[in-house]
Amino acid sequence: MLFYITVAVLLASAQAKFYTDCGSKLGAVQKVDVGGCAPEAKECILKRNTNATMNIDFIPSKDVKSVTTEVHGVIMGLPVPFPLPEPDACQNNGLTCPLKAGQEFHYKATLPVLKSYPKVKVDVKWELKNEDDEDIACILVSAKIN
Repeated sequence: MLFYITVAVLLASAQAKFYTDCGSKLGAVQKVDVGGCAPEAKECILKRNTNATMNIDFIPSKDVKSVTTEVHGVIMGLPVPFPLPEPDACQNNGLTCPLKAGQEFHYKATLPVLKSYPKVKVDVKWELKNEDDEDIACILVSAKIN
């Protein structure tokens, strides 16, 4: 019995990844990639004075007219907004709105990791929201700013 429990724990930890879905309501996240972060990593290293690239493949469950991006750094349970150069996800982020339900879309955005950011562990909450402020995709990335 102990053997089976050990194998189950090892398999679960082997499948651990650097992100979790934090409440995607109107979409199914297919794949998440953060530039420079290995898929099997438990935490992404974000280097200060560089750019971090976020890729999210998702399928909306209903038609969407427009998409906005909201990014927060969650430090000690407190969400701190990260300003984005372009919060309209349908401008220069790989999406052409409107989005049709049932089709897969590829979102790509770059977030500057400023030199002024403190060296801390942070959960990055990345949300794609529809015109009614509902989450299409919500991703929580475990990261460390170096």
